Amino acid sequence: MADLFQDKAAEWDQRPVPAQISEGVFAAIEREVRLDASLTVMDFGAGTGLIAARIAPRVRALLAVDVSRSMLDQLSKKPELAERATVYCQDILEAPLGRSVDLIVSAMAMHHVRDTAALARAFYAHTTPGGRVALADLDAEDGSFHPPGTEGVFHHGFDRESLGRIMRDAGFDDVRFCTACEVDRESKRYPIFLLTARRPNL
Repeated sequence: MADLFQDKAAEWDQRPVPAQISEGVFAAIEREVRLDASLTVMDFGAGTGLIAARIAPRVRALLAVDVSRSMLDQLSKKPELAERATVYCQDILEAPLGRSVDLIVSAMAMHHVRDTAALARAFYAHTTPGGRVALADLDAEDGSFHPPGTEGVFHHGFDRESLGRIMRDAGFDDVRFCTACEVDRESKRYPIFLLTARRPNL
């Protein structure tokens, strides 16, 4: 699998938009879900660790999952993550981790996955009974958020109602949405939602 972020990884954290999104998404996660030292957390699409670095000090263990080795290399260089995060460079749809977590977080990764329903089922399979997900991505947009021809973008955001149905079909309940932040770019405003949901107890 090609590493689509190889040329972007080294300077990713200096980009204003990822920094703005990570700050807004973490604040929303902190409001909407419990973070404490009992939790094992997966950061799906962890990238350079902009979200993971904020969560790792608050929880028992953090699993940083991404298909981009170059992004994960940047994550591993961060002192706050060097000894606190376990890195997995793999596609959990094709190669499940073989372990479950109490919480899955994700920021701006779902639109890079072609089959959203399959991803929702993978999240369910990786979540403990009673565990939660907190997933952030773009609201449905006109395709202008990414530059024309950007590789690996399969969705121009998501319709909240349709995505909520996909999560419920995968087995989750208590599906809720809030707006985590908004990105202003070239006179357009792009809302970023946070979806939270729970895997029911057995």
